[in-house]
Amino acid sequence: MEFKLLPVNKNRIAQVLVCIFICSSIAHAQTDSVKAKVPFEGMDLTWINGQNRQRNFPLTFKDSKTGETICTGVAYFDGYYNYNFARPIDNTQTISSTIGRSTEFTLNLASIGIESNYKNIVGRVWLQAGQMLSIVQDLDQTVNKGRNTPVNNVKFIREAAAGYHFNKWYGLNVEMGIFMSYIGLESYMLQENWSYQRSLVCELTPFYFSGARVQAYPAKNYKVELWLMNGWQTYSNFNQAVSVGNSNYYRPNENVQLVANFYLGRDTKNSDRLRFHNDNSVVVRYYKNQASSGISQAGLSLNVHYGFQSGDGITPNQQYMTGFALANRLWFLRDKLAMTLRVDGVTNPGLYLAATPSPVTPNAFTAAMDGDPKKQLNLFQTTVTFDVMPNDYVTFRFEYGYRASNVPYFAGPGGTTSPDGWSNTPIPPGWQPDLRKTENRLLFAMNFRL
Repeated sequence: MEFKLLPVNKNRIAQVLVCIFICSSIAHAQTDSVKAKVPFEGMDLTWINGQNRQRNFPLTFKDSKTGETICTGVAYFDGYYNYNFARPIDNTQTISSTIGRSTEFTLNLASIGIESNYKNIVGRVWLQAGQMLSIVQDLDQTVNKGRNTPVNNVKFIREAAAGYHFNKWYGLNVEMGIFMSYIGLESYMLQENWSYQRSLVCELTPFYFSGARVQAYPAKNYKVELWLMNGWQTYSNFNQAVSVGNSNYYRPNENVQLVANFYLGRDTKNSDRLRFHNDNSVVVRYYKNQASSGISQAGLSLNVHYGFQSGDGITPNQQYMTGFALANRLWFLRDKLAMTLRVDGVTNPGLYLAATPSPVTPNAFTAAMDGDPKKQLNLFQTTVTFDVMPNDYVTFRFEYGYRASNVPYFAGPGGTTSPDGWSNTPIPPGWQPDLRKTENRLLFAMNFRL
């Protein structure tokens, strides 16, 4: 058999090689475009109430060969001096998860940690200490269930999580650990909020969760999260059931944020009582001229919340909480100064989630609320906050706050601890905490974040 070589068409070979090169380039470009998808890319979100305002992170460590970020170090400090005009004898600021002391210089929160998303491995560890732990983490009663769960094992961890990032859509993260809460507009990190004292609505929502979550970014401007948790601000759980939650963030552009959050769980000791909460917020920046020495930005935030529990003879109209917080913020002098005015209120029948102003009972508050199913706790608050921000890392904050209730609820001059204000002083018969219907305070705070 005889074989003959066909004549070589050099033009055809060149065409094939060009085609291969073009196809390869397109495929490579498509791969790069998938990897390059970043949710909310190009949006300035530093102005939003409850968001970190940092634009640069100086404690960033990168791979010397690839330039890829390995991890980012973080450091945070927050301290305040709070002056309550009632001057309670025990220096205790009541009915607040933000401020615990009065007429004292107080270290509220100090935290250090690292965060990483290196080679799709998600990890973060934040350690914390400070006075705020005494009025947030120390209240977790689930650590008394069984053994091996003392609160001191975990309360000094602000956040710790591990997970993996999948290059799906604009990102898909699966994580497990201790997280900051997704419910409520205002943050546990006070520098991120437009005001120092949180709104009454946010005071009655969780600040942390233990569990697992899936974060999905199906579009550039939308994030949805699914949560499985031990419970409502708990390290362990009250029952055998797992709580579930859902969070939705939609930002059509950098000037608007819409949020809808949901929670469902059983959070009562040895009970099938069910808790449901829905938290919604809208934040709008309606003016921007950051080069201006006058007003450089202006924003408005509205947060509304509704929650109830039912079961064991309790109906949703007997124990529920509903409230709102409306804030307007103006930035001046190229964002170096800012002023926020906020009004907020809460209605709370059945004392659902209401804090007790004093562990000493009976007192004026319990006497006013006891035995009457029609009684409800109504709270109102307004704050005026002025911020001096030389840069993105430090804030000097001045704030005036006024609160009022329909029943005696806030500390008066006599305090809420004992006749002389010390917790180890025996309580004589007939002594009652000094409670008033109104409260006025002034606060100066300093914080920094790197």
